[in-house]
Amino acid sequence: MILKKWMPGASFVVIAAVLLFFFVLKKPQAMAPENSGAGPAAESYSQPQMPAETPIPVRVVEARTGELIIRLKFPGEAVTDRKIVMKTEVTGVVKELRAREGVHVKPGDLLAALDDARYRLALERQQASRLRLLSEMLLEKQFGQLTEGLGAAPEKIAKAKENFARAETGFREGLVSPADFELASKDYEMALIETGLRKEEVMAASKGLTQAEIDVRTAELDLEKARIRAPFGGIITDIKVSPGEHLEFGRDLFTLVDISEVKVIAKVLESEVGKIKAGRKVDLRFSAFPNKVFKGAVEAISPVVNPGDKTCAVHVSLQNPQEEIKPGMHAEVEIAAEIHKDRLLLPQDAVLVRGGRKLVFVVEEGVAKWRYIEVGLENGSYVEVLDGVKEGEKVIVEGHFTLAHDARVSTPD
Repeated sequence: MILKKWMPGASFVVIAAVLLFFFVLKKPQAMAPENSGAGPAAESYSQPQMPAETPIPVRVVEARTGELIIRLKFPGEAVTDRKIVMKTEVTGVVKELRAREGVHVKPGDLLAALDDARYRLALERQQASRLRLLSEMLLEKQFGQLTEGLGAAPEKIAKAKENFARAETGFREGLVSPADFELASKDYEMALIETGLRKEEVMAASKGLTQAEIDVRTAELDLEKARIRAPFGGIITDIKVSPGEHLEFGRDLFTLVDISEVKVIAKVLESEVGKIKAGRKVDLRFSAFPNKVFKGAVEAISPVVNPGDKTCAVHVSLQNPQEEIKPGMHAEVEIAAEIHKDRLLLPQDAVLVRGGRKLVFVVEEGVAKWRYIEVGLENGSYVEVLDGVKEGEKVIVEGHFTLAHDARVSTPD
């Protein structure tokens, strides 16, 4: 009975002794390196070493001297100078209509034709009348019935010719009035008529031949107008007639527009128009092409300021070979207003602001150095550096937002 009561207590003592042996007596040997005494084994043991600092990858640019261009932005609208509404110049029925919406045409292409039967008959009638009058005049000349003229003296002709030449030269130089020039011209012409040198012309006029020749040319012109041709290359749009339709004089047919070269009219505030110069380069952005920049140039500046909105129209020309830009499109116009030469420049990406001051990181022998800078003029891409950086120094433009002073950095080769 006594033995049973003692055994649990003895077990507890044994277990406690074992735990004391492992956690107390064995611990110093586990924490210390083997062969901690003198000798090679002891010398081989050392404390763990901290890893070397890893360079931070960055991208740099060199500070360079160049032009700083200050640009101004204005709204604008695309237009074209070569746009006409083609109209009928004679009456008639549309016999043929070749014009098609959106079709490109070349100069001289036939676009429409009216029924020209009446104009052909009119031409033949005028030609016959002219032929009759010409025959009558030739018969009179053949049988010597022409008036020989009065035979003006050679001295009179020479003097009239000299006066006419002098008056013509003076008229061109602005020294002779139109009335005096007309009088000298008339005197010379009368002298020629008196000699008989222009008797055939006089006879033709008296017989009505001159007017008949004018009538023939008029009939030829009317016949030609019955065939409507493209005056220049372009695109057909806004067709307003149909084949078989009878047209009166002056009726709208269609519109011909050439957009291979367009203009953008920019509205520039009167306070800034003095900064714009003809010939300056222009960047244009259209909402239809948000990721594309078109290049143009200032062609002209209007001499008049709009009293309503106090803006001045600036005409910008640009080539449009792909015909992407359509007249009427809205544009954002960015004009080079000021050009400052020989300025030390850095990209805007290089500049940071900390504590309200502008600074950059300059790389010196693989280490980033914090530099406060003084800036001058700037645009959306570059800033002028007045102090803090020298030309040729490498300045970080990427990887510097969380960079610390004297941090080791690496740059791509």
